[in-house]
Amino acid sequence: MPRFALNKSSLQKEREKLKLLERLLPSLDLKRRQLLLELNRALDLLKQGREALATLQSDIGRQLPMLAEEEIDVAGLVHLEAVQMGQENVVGVRLPVLQDLSFTIAEYSFLAKPAWVDVLVQRLQEAVAFRVRLAVAQKRTEILQQAVRRMTQRVNLFEKILIPQTKQNIKKIQIYLGDAERAAVVRAKLAKMKRQRSAAAGEEIGL
Repeated sequence: MPRFALNKSSLQKEREKLKLLERLLPSLDLKRRQLLLELNRALDLLKQGREALATLQSDIGRQLPMLAEEEIDVAGLVHLEAVQMGQENVVGVRLPVLQDLSFTIAEYSFLAKPAWVDVLVQRLQEAVAFRVRLAVAQKRTEILQQAVRRMTQRVNLFEKILIPQTKQNIKKIQIYLGDAERAAVVRAKLAKMKRQRSAAAGEEIGL
């Protein structure tokens, strides 16, 4: 059984509902495509970041081969002290933004440590910063993936369920009203024929 009344008032409401759904669908689909574009950008940036980190690590290995010497202790030279984050609104989705990083450099004697340790400290900071940026890029990607998934579900809901169902409701009401109108015409004709027969019978009796 339909969950709506089979009358002209209900037909008008369903038609207005259909107009609203068809008006909203293009904007939802546009937002879905914009989010998908942003997601593809985020995936590209994430891939580039991973490649850049791998290149940096390889460069450190070539530039500072002496790190392989076990007797040289460089642990604790660089410590990530604070990460300052912000947010940006991208197509209605809030995404994390890395604003600033601060490091603490352990004190070390210039005599006790070789000269290349200064270079190492700089490269270690770069590596840590890369890893933090990658983590943020990963988080942005995950949020955008969820947003695209939700928006795709909404578009599919409108496109494959709500709009077809509303069109079907309109068709059901139109068929019902059409049948009711035809039945009313038939009843009217039958009533007219009955009156005519009654009038004719009365005239015969009067003769």
